[in-house]
Amino acid sequence: MSKFLRVAGAAGVALLLTAAPAKAAGDAAAGEKIFKRCAACHAVGEGAGNKLGPPLNEVIGRPAGSLQGFKYSKGMVAAGEAGMVWDDETLGAFLAKPRDVIKGTRMSFPGLRKENERADVIAYLRSFTTGLDQAAAAPEPPVAAPQQTAAAPAVPLATDTALPEHGVFHLGRPATAEEIAAWDIDVRPDGAGLPEGRGSVAEGEAIFTESCAVCHGDFGEGRGRWPVLAGGFDTLTAERPVKTIGSYWPYLSTVYDYVRRAMPFGDARSLSDDEVYALTAYLLYLNDVVTDEGFELSQENFSDFRLPNEGNFFMDDRAEEPNYAKRAEPCMSDCKPGPVTITQRARVLDVTPDSEEEPAGGAVD
Repeated sequence: MSKFLRVAGAAGVALLLTAAPAKAAGDAAAGEKIFKRCAACHAVGEGAGNKLGPPLNEVIGRPAGSLQGFKYSKGMVAAGEAGMVWDDETLGAFLAKPRDVIKGTRMSFPGLRKENERADVIAYLRSFTTGLDQAAAAPEPPVAAPQQTAAAPAVPLATDTALPEHGVFHLGRPATAEEIAAWDIDVRPDGAGLPEGRGSVAEGEAIFTESCAVCHGDFGEGRGRWPVLAGGFDTLTAERPVKTIGSYWPYLSTVYDYVRRAMPFGDARSLSDDEVYALTAYLLYLNDVVTDEGFELSQENFSDFRLPNEGNFFMDDRAEEPNYAKRAEPCMSDCKPGPVTITQRARVLDVTPDSEEEPAGGAVD
């Protein structure tokens, strides 16, 4: 039977359905390499769980938007309710142009242009889907009624257990030195706290392409509503300033520290110290702070670099404000003569898209 295009009117979801999907003739080994572009948002294999997107084990044969425990976009849920099932053909169409197939998807990935790459990724996903050859012939087993289990007897609280003596609430135990060290990773502007390591612009570009470009663009220009990382020079006095590492950030240490703690989005703390150095070097290169493609950033030369806007930051001087300095009660009413007038308007400058109503958001399905 031939494929056909079906539109779910209320949700505006374009569904590409097929009655007899053909098995993709792809190379799973090649697909594994291509899947690295997806790994920032999706996990697959043993122990795979939710990241920015759902895990893709057993995805082939699964209705769209149906995996329990993951919050899908409304468009993806509507597609599944309309009958869309992930198979070689629907996956192929979605991987080519996600937003053309599912209107309202939060998938920020622009798609795989080459048909052979799509086939290779599908072949790779098939290797994590069991029983494909028998699925069509085997009837679905009846759903067993849930068994009623007896409630476990309540365990009485011990009345003679000594409470810990430390802390205000006498709970828990003091953290060990190893536990503290795992989180004591802050980096100061003078470079104190930096780990040993090094990474080059070229190494950072490869990591950025695989793990960061899906949200931030190939050259830090941003995608959809995800933040721009490069450029924006001389825009801070404009009505809509472009705040990037080159135009706004004060210290290189905060770049390293933020990438180390929080990136890639959905897979934080997965980068090695050398990889963070390499990404930081590439971000310096994108912002023209360094211009040599062979540049290598390390613990030794880190403090040699200053970001362009550092001089426009100053220490918080609220302690010098009269009410603070004199410990006076602040005025709370009728503080100024005359009616209140609007002198400035604030703009929302959130950097992480989170609205389900706007299809330009950066989350994925």
